[in-house]
Order: sequence, then C-alpha cells, then structure tokens
Amino acid sequence: MIEIIPAIDIIGGKCVRLSQGDYNAKKVYNENPLEVARMFEDAGLRRLHLVDLDGAKAKRVINQAVLENIASNTSLVIDFGGGVQSDHDLDIAFNSGAAMVTGGSVAVRNRELFICWIKKYGSEKIILGADCKDRKIAVSGWQESTSADIIPFIGDYGKDGVDKVVCTDIGKDGMLQGPSIGLYKEILNTFPDLYLIASGGVGCLQDILDLENAGVPAVILGKAIYENRVSLKELSSVNSSIGNP
Repeated sequence: MIEIIPAIDIIGGKCVRLSQGDYNAKKVYNENPLEVARMFEDAGLRRLHLVDLDGAKAKRVINQAVLENIASNTSLVIDFGGGVQSDHDLDIAFNSGAAMVTGGSVAVRNRELFICWIKKYGSEKIILGADCKDRKIAVSGWQESTSADIIPFIGDYGKDGVDKVVCTDIGKDGMLQGPSIGLYKEILNTFPDLYLIASGGVGCLQDILDLENAGVPAVILGKAIYENRVSLKELSSVNSSIGNP
C-alpha cells in the first residue's frame, strides 16, 4: 500500500537533481517544471514533492512562482519544502498553492514556531523534514550538519502531534543504489504509527517494492524517473495496483 510521490527539485526555476545534496553536482533535467508535473499527472500520479533548493540555501522561499504555476495548471496535491522558515514563508507557500509544507531547518532552529504551525494547521498540512547524514539531522539544503540524532529528533516531535515525516538519508540521495531500508525499519519499529515518507536512493522498481515490503507507507523518488531507471508506466501500474487514492 505504498504511496508513490514524484519529486521536482528547483534551482533557478529549472528542474534539477543533486547527488548527496551537493549543489556543485547539479544536473538540469528540464527547464520547464510544469511540463514535468503534467507528465506525472498524465501518468495518474496525484502527489508531488516540490523542493525549492534555492530557498533551502537562502533560508527563505525563492521559487514560489514555480509552485504557483504548477498548482494553477495541474490537479496535483503539492507538498512544498525549501526555505520555509517563517510565518511569512509559510503564507507564501500556502497562498501559492501548496497543500502541505515540509519543514526541516525550521524544526531544528525554531522548535516553538514549528510546534505553533502544527497546532494551527494540523499534521495533515505540516510535515516534519528529518533528513540525516550518518544519522545526524542536516539543515539548510543539507549544507549544515547538527548533533541531533534522527530517532530522538522524530520522537520529540511525535509528542507534539507530528505524525508525518519525510526522511532522506543524504548519503543515498541521487546515488540510485537503493534506499536505507534498515534505517526506515528502525524508525517504524520505534514509531509504528508514524506515516513515514522515505526519500533517497531509489534506483529501480524493486527498490519501491522492497520499501513496501518493509512497511514503509510512502516513497519520494526523482532521479530514478529522470534517468529512466523507473518508467512512469511502471509507477502508474504500481500506483493502481496498491490502490492509492
């Protein structure tokens, strides 16, 4: 029953992918993100994970025009992240068409504000970003590591009502060598009611099936699609067979 969520990462208004969060290892896949989003929509996918990489680095939303364009011209349910670190940024994201917002850096730097968002908007609209490298939470577009271990980090926010988490193992991201299934199993064993969205490392359809078999509720993938390692037809087939809404 795994939910498939394609990703579009934005730098300079273009659809790109990084490897292990390295901005110097950027590859542009399409200069028109709306075109990519429509391909996902035409394949029967309903969700989209849209990341403002410029915003993540700048600590404020930069590419809201891309979000607004996709939201206005598709029916995709958009989860937006990158640079959302203030009430103003959150308003920009929601007013530009995001159905949900993922907060990572803000959850580390301003716990009080993030908890306020959870209380105001609910866990259906606010997702915790728990991206890690060697189990330590990383922020600012993965440019900065912290001393926070991923398990206690998730647990602390679980006490405040967070029940949806996007977790990226940065060491796996963009490498197409398989996801961190062991880490995800550990998280789910510790927090069995968590809606865990796995991200990073998916390189083929079998990786998605392995995540499903491990009990992971949802998966984000991007580079595997752009590098033709997984076809939209395959994703549509899996999407239909598992009964995604």
